[in-house]
Amino acid sequence: MREGRIFRATAAQYGDLEWGGVTEAAPGEGMHTHLHQDVVEHAVQVIAAARPLVEAVARRDRELGSQLRRALSSVALNLAEGLATEAGNARLRFETARGSLREAQAGLRVAVAWGYVSAESAGEALEHLRLLGGRVYGLARR
Repeated sequence: MREGRIFRATAAQYGDLEWGGVTEAAPGEGMHTHLHQDVVEHAVQVIAAARPLVEAVARRDRELGSQLRRALSSVALNLAEGLATEAGNARLRFETARGSLREAQAGLRVAVAWGYVSAESAGEALEHLRLLGGRVYGLARR
Protein backbone atom coordinates (compact mmCIF):
# COMPACT_ATOMS: atom_id res chain seq x y z
CA MET A 1 0.00 0.00 0.00
CA ARG A 2 1.35 3.42 -0.93
CA GLU A 3 1.55 6.10 1.68
CA GLY A 4 -0.23 9.37 1.00
CA ARG A 5 1.79 12.36 -0.09
CA ILE A 6 1.33 15.87 1.16
CA PHE A 7 1.40 18.68 -1.36
CA ARG A 8 1.68 22.26 -0.23
CA ALA A 9 -0.30 24.69 -2.34
CA THR A 10 1.28 28.03 -2.98
CA ALA A 11 -0.23 30.89 -1.02
CA ALA A 12 -2.41 33.13 -3.13
CA GLN A 13 -3.85 36.47 -2.14
CA TYR A 14 -7.49 37.30 -2.86
CA GLY A 15 -7.98 40.93 -1.94
CA ASP A 16 -7.47 41.08 1.80
CA LEU A 17 -7.84 37.32 2.29
CA GLU A 18 -4.73 35.16 2.48
CA TRP A 19 -5.08 31.49 1.60
CA GLY A 20 -2.47 28.81 1.75
CA GLY A 21 -3.86 25.31 1.59
CA VAL A 22 -2.50 21.86 2.10
CA THR A 23 -4.00 18.97 0.25
CA GLU A 24 -3.20 15.41 1.10
CA ALA A 25 -3.38 12.80 -1.59
CA ALA A 26 -5.17 9.65 -0.60
CA PRO A 27 -3.31 6.35 -0.77
CA GLY A 28 -2.97 5.24 -4.36
CA GLU A 29 -3.40 8.71 -5.83
CA GLY A 30 -0.49 10.03 -7.81
CA MET A 31 0.81 13.29 -9.10
CA HIS A 32 -1.82 13.25 -11.89
CA THR A 33 -4.55 13.96 -9.31
CA HIS A 34 -2.53 16.74 -7.73
CA LEU A 35 -1.88 18.41 -11.07
CA HIS A 36 -5.63 18.69 -11.70
CA GLN A 37 -6.29 20.21 -8.28
CA ASP A 38 -4.87 23.53 -9.43
CA VAL A 39 -7.97 23.93 -11.61
CA VAL A 40 -9.89 24.61 -8.38
CA GLU A 41 -7.32 27.27 -7.51
CA HIS A 42 -7.83 28.76 -10.98
CA ALA A 43 -11.60 28.88 -10.39
CA VAL A 44 -11.08 30.68 -7.06
CA GLN A 45 -8.83 33.21 -8.78
CA VAL A 46 -11.55 33.83 -11.37
CA ILE A 47 -14.03 34.46 -8.54
CA ALA A 48 -11.64 36.95 -6.95
CA ALA A 49 -11.22 38.75 -10.27
CA ALA A 50 -14.99 38.83 -10.90
CA ARG A 51 -15.96 39.86 -7.37
CA PRO A 52 -15.97 43.65 -8.03
CA LEU A 53 -18.18 43.10 -11.08
CA VAL A 54 -20.59 40.88 -9.18
CA GLU A 55 -20.79 43.48 -6.41
CA ALA A 56 -21.48 46.24 -8.96
CA VAL A 57 -24.19 44.15 -10.62
CA ALA A 58 -25.79 43.31 -7.25
CA ARG A 59 -26.09 47.04 -6.41
CA ARG A 60 -28.23 47.51 -9.53
CA ASP A 61 -29.91 44.08 -9.80
CA ARG A 62 -29.88 41.97 -6.65
CA GLU A 63 -31.21 38.83 -8.35
CA LEU A 64 -28.70 38.88 -11.20
CA GLY A 65 -25.86 39.55 -8.74
CA SER A 66 -26.98 36.60 -6.63
CA GLN A 67 -27.23 34.34 -9.67
CA LEU A 68 -23.75 35.34 -10.82
CA ARG A 69 -22.36 34.68 -7.33
CA ARG A 70 -24.00 31.24 -7.18
CA ALA A 71 -22.85 30.29 -10.69
CA LEU A 72 -19.23 31.28 -10.02
CA SER A 73 -19.23 29.48 -6.66
CA SER A 74 -20.75 26.41 -8.29
CA VAL A 75 -17.85 26.18 -10.74
CA ALA A 76 -15.24 25.94 -7.99
CA LEU A 77 -17.30 23.69 -5.72
CA ASN A 78 -18.24 21.22 -8.46
CA LEU A 79 -14.64 21.04 -9.66
CA ALA A 80 -13.48 20.24 -6.13
CA GLU A 81 -16.18 17.61 -5.74
CA GLY A 82 -15.42 16.09 -9.14
CA LEU A 83 -11.76 15.69 -8.23
CA ALA A 84 -12.74 13.69 -5.16
CA THR A 85 -15.23 11.27 -6.73
CA GLU A 86 -15.24 8.20 -8.93
CA ALA A 87 -14.92 8.55 -12.70
CA GLY A 88 -18.63 8.54 -13.66
CA ASN A 89 -19.69 10.90 -10.90
CA ALA A 90 -16.63 13.05 -11.51
CA ARG A 91 -17.66 13.61 -15.10
CA LEU A 92 -21.13 14.69 -13.96
CA ARG A 93 -19.61 17.22 -11.52
CA PHE A 94 -17.30 18.55 -14.24
CA GLU A 95 -20.27 18.89 -16.62
CA THR A 96 -22.17 20.78 -13.90
CA ALA A 97 -19.15 23.05 -13.40
CA ARG A 98 -19.06 23.68 -17.14
CA GLY A 99 -22.76 24.57 -17.17
CA SER A 100 -22.29 26.96 -14.27
CA LEU A 101 -19.33 28.52 -16.01
CA ARG A 102 -21.44 29.15 -19.13
CA GLU A 103 -24.16 30.60 -16.88
CA ALA A 104 -21.63 33.01 -15.32
CA GLN A 105 -20.45 34.07 -18.79
CA ALA A 106 -24.02 34.72 -19.88
CA GLY A 107 -24.75 36.58 -16.65
CA LEU A 108 -21.84 38.93 -17.22
CA ARG A 109 -22.92 39.54 -20.81
CA VAL A 110 -26.47 40.26 -19.60
CA ALA A 111 -25.09 42.70 -17.02
CA VAL A 112 -23.24 44.51 -19.82
CA ALA A 113 -26.39 44.56 -21.96
CA TRP A 114 -28.35 46.13 -19.08
CA GLY A 115 -25.57 48.69 -18.57
CA TYR A 116 -24.77 47.52 -15.03
CA VAL A 117 -21.07 47.17 -15.91
CA SER A 118 -19.05 48.25 -18.92
CA ALA A 119 -17.97 45.87 -21.66
CA GLU A 120 -14.36 46.81 -20.90
CA SER A 121 -14.62 45.93 -17.20
CA ALA A 122 -16.37 42.63 -17.97
CA GLY A 123 -13.91 41.73 -20.75
CA GLU A 124 -11.12 40.62 -18.45
CA ALA A 125 -13.41 38.44 -16.34
CA LEU A 126 -14.93 36.91 -19.47
CA GLU A 127 -11.45 36.10 -20.77
CA HIS A 128 -10.55 34.43 -17.45
CA LEU A 129 -13.76 32.41 -17.67
CA ARG A 130 -12.95 31.41 -21.25
CA LEU A 131 -9.53 30.11 -20.24
CA LEU A 132 -10.95 28.23 -17.26
CA GLY A 133 -13.67 26.84 -19.52
CA GLY A 134 -11.07 25.13 -21.68
CA ARG A 135 -9.66 23.38 -18.65
CA VAL A 136 -13.09 22.36 -17.38
CA TYR A 137 -14.02 21.03 -20.82
CA GLY A 138 -10.86 18.91 -20.79
CA LEU A 139 -11.74 17.44 -17.39
CA ALA A 140 -15.27 16.64 -18.49
CA ARG A 141 -13.96 14.76 -21.55
CA ARG A 142 -11.33 12.64 -19.84
